[in-house]
Amino acid sequence: MAASIFDKMAEKIEFWRSDMSAFVKEHGEHKVADVTISQVMGGLRGVNALWCDTSVVPKEQGLIIRGIPMQDLTDLNGVQAFYLLLTGELPTDEEYHEFSTALKIRKFVPYYVWEILKAMPKDSHPMTMLSTAVLSMQKESNFAHHYESGIHKSEYWRYTLEDALNIVAKLPSIAAAIYRLRYNKGELVQPDPDMRLSEDFVHMLGIDAPQNEFLSLIRLFLVAHSDHEGGNVSSFTSAVVNSALSDLYYSMSAGFNGLAGPLHGLANQEALKWLLDVMKKFNGTPTKEQIEIEVNETLAAGHVIPGYGHAVLRVVDPRFTAFYNFGKLHFPEDTVFKTVVHTFEVVPEILKKIPKIQNPWPNVDAVTGSLLYHYGLKEFSYYTVMFALSRSMGLAAQAVMNRAIGMPIVRPKSVPTSWFKSQVIK
Repeated sequence: MAASIFDKMAEKIEFWRSDMSAFVKEHGEHKVADVTISQVMGGLRGVNALWCDTSVVPKEQGLIIRGIPMQDLTDLNGVQAFYLLLTGELPTDEEYHEFSTALKIRKFVPYYVWEILKAMPKDSHPMTMLSTAVLSMQKESNFAHHYESGIHKSEYWRYTLEDALNIVAKLPSIAAAIYRLRYNKGELVQPDPDMRLSEDFVHMLGIDAPQNEFLSLIRLFLVAHSDHEGGNVSSFTSAVVNSALSDLYYSMSAGFNGLAGPLHGLANQEALKWLLDVMKKFNGTPTKEQIEIEVNETLAAGHVIPGYGHAVLRVVDPRFTAFYNFGKLHFPEDTVFKTVVHTFEVVPEILKKIPKIQNPWPNVDAVTGSLLYHYGLKEFSYYTVMFALSRSMGLAAQAVMNRAIGMPIVRPKSVPTSWFKSQVIK
């Protein structure tokens, strides 16, 4: 019989704690970064100041989760990805069965969550509904209850993991319910106790699409968006809140609020809107020549091309490649996807000629909206909920790791403009 996820994590954490403690004791005073005033005023871009073992995004490679490049993870499902993020290993067949069962038994959502969602204004944003639903369940927090009873800090991770499993297991039901409530899709579809996360989410959405294809897309979506280092807004926000020992219901809700921002989780909506506007202008899939005209006009107007460029990457986002290949395989003649293809063949060559642009390549958001749109999921404002459903696994895994290692409260020092001036003006 396979060890439970708690036994597995206990074994891992014993090593991680020992390794981290010894490393910091020996090398804790070693300097790892210099920070310029421009970096401070520019959102701390490029400053090595956060610890995160779940994933890394080298600028010349793209997303690597627990040492495995994204291009080697495209056949995973959500359960496998979550296990990998937590433990650093892909599960064996026995471990997969045990972990999948641990999530299945936690998937049913308290009744009051449905009452809260139904009572919200009909035009509430889907992300507001998601954040509210998660926060409303805070009274269920195992960590909060055990913290009040006086548990030792060495056990914080255990109850954070319990919360993590409960939240991640329930989110497919909540996310699907938000879709059906917000967009008047009919009665809620109850979760199937025998289905895994991705399957049940597709089942509860109730979208009329080829089920095997759409399920494959959702699986890829969940894996590709599950984690992206610790410094992105949703991950960092969640980690900061959790560092105060606010439980995972508080911190994950906060992370989702950050994900809702236009500069973070809304990018695929903006990219799809740009594609559809171009198609409307040219009455169908535009030619490469027509896209070149539109791109130049967009840039001349002082706007960016949505989906192109990335804060970290300097190559084609491997997540873009995975979704691009999916579209090529399943519906290469779809008019919107063909526009994605033509845009990919045109935009980088134009952007390469602009000296200040460091990355002319597409990121994942340049393509994902077109795939969801193909399968009939055309409610743009819902796309971020699906992003959150995926990112919840990374937020949860990072929280468990932080509590296991005993990371302290995050509290950088802030200084006024006068202090910065005093450093350079003598």
